[in-house]
Amino acid sequence: MAITDIFWFFFMLSALQPIMTRRLLEFSRQRLISKIEHDRGSRVILLVHRQETMSFLGFPVYRYIDVDDSEEVLRAIHMTDKEVPIDLILHTPGGLVLAALQIAEAVKKHKGKVTVFVPHYAMSGGTLISLAAREIVLSELAILCPVDPQLGTYLAASVL
Repeated sequence: MAITDIFWFFFMLSALQPIMTRRLLEFSRQRLISKIEHDRGSRVILLVHRQETMSFLGFPVYRYIDVDDSEEVLRAIHMTDKEVPIDLILHTPGGLVLAALQIAEAVKKHKGKVTVFVPHYAMSGGTLISLAAREIVLSELAILCPVDPQLGTYLAASVL
């Protein structure tokens, strides 16, 4: 085997490693979600935003509640039978007010019990969604933060 073959082998292996790691994480996450749904007799919906570092280039990717999230969560809520309880797991720095408001309205209108679980934080729009639920469960050090809409770089209150 030539040195270039070994180099390309390790290059391909290092390129595929993040993909394989992500797939394993998704598989284990789905298994845990199924277990929670079975144990609680509910539908589990995750809305999780984390700052993740892309392993190849090393720059941070920030996530927040956006219209795509609202579409996915609304679809999950509408696909759930009206009487089935929903467990919504929130971990988010907030995001677009419109998207958070749409999710909060859907949570509020769901006939079955909706419980929001906050393992770490639900800020701004995440707090808005939490307050629409029938029950909020916070871990010991979890926090909810004020709803503070912004227009560009300015707080909405300061614009008024």
